[in-house]
Amino acid sequence: MVSLLVATYADVASINPACALLALLPSLWRPGPSLDSCASFAHGSFRLLQLHGRIVYEDHLERRWEAQTGEKVSEIIFMSRHTAVSNRPALTVHPIGIPHLLPHETPPAGGRPGWAAPPNSRIGPWFRLLKSVAVSQSLFPEFEITLEATHHGPETEVPAMFVEIGSTEEYWQRQDAAKAIAMLFSQGLGLDGSPGVGVWSQETNNGDKVLLGLGGGHYVPRHGDIAVKEGVWVGHLLSGYSLVMEEPPPQVLKSKNYAQIQGTWKEAIKEAVAATRKSFPGGEVVVHLDSKSFKGWQRSAITWFLSEEGVSIGKPQDFASSS
Repeated sequence: MVSLLVATYADVASINPACALLALLPSLWRPGPSLDSCASFAHGSFRLLQLHGRIVYEDHLERRWEAQTGEKVSEIIFMSRHTAVSNRPALTVHPIGIPHLLPHETPPAGGRPGWAAPPNSRIGPWFRLLKSVAVSQSLFPEFEITLEATHHGPETEVPAMFVEIGSTEEYWQRQDAAKAIAMLFSQGLGLDGSPGVGVWSQETNNGDKVLLGLGGGHYVPRHGDIAVKEGVWVGHLLSGYSLVMEEPPPQVLKSKNYAQIQGTWKEAIKEAVAATRKSFPGGEVVVHLDSKSFKGWQRSAITWFLSEEGVSIGKPQDFASSS
């Protein structure tokens, strides 16, 4: 089993951290297998793949890699740029998927409508490590260190996550930001000789709670306030725009017949829960609601549906792991 670290020459905020990682530990890497004529570098169970096209459209890299190299892929971690209307410099981490879209809808940035990838178990621990690295490299507070909600492709069936530099070309090209991402990978994967962080063990972590965030904006600050605490595991993070709910007529609300509320909210939650459970076998997926971001009827409907699905709702203090 190998971990696939993916960068692309089509994105300076992707290839720069990849090159910085190679330069940070040059004696570790050797030429690895190629994929569709794209080169990789290998060290132990890690493969650093350098593509040429847009990453969000590189579906099922795990299948393609196994078919061409014979190696099974256990996880994929993508290096990418981040864009934001604010143009604020940022370093971000997030799971991927578009579980709220209907089959006939066109994904804005890859993936398959109604799908969510298993979230990489490293998301929470790497979010905290990224904050530490950014401070050590004097990037904070100039750069915001943040989680993002689940969004975009590419489609994959193995645990995946994106690590990004934002939010404009000026910052995508920053070598100090690229070096910080390289250090995150080096320390997070244990390439520097440390144990690494973020690997879930069913034996060791059995029974640990895993945060699944519902509600809030794209940067999910209320969920991030929990994820920054040591020991918190993070699954999917569905912002308000991924919970599409059509306001029902008064009689539906009065009767509390929440099953009649239209929209893709139920399907999105169900997919996010199933994908998160896949990544954390033996763990307990617990939802954190950004309650203030919902109207009362929305909150009631979501609470009802989670109860129907056998998923509990937790408070912020419920999520720290005892492991």
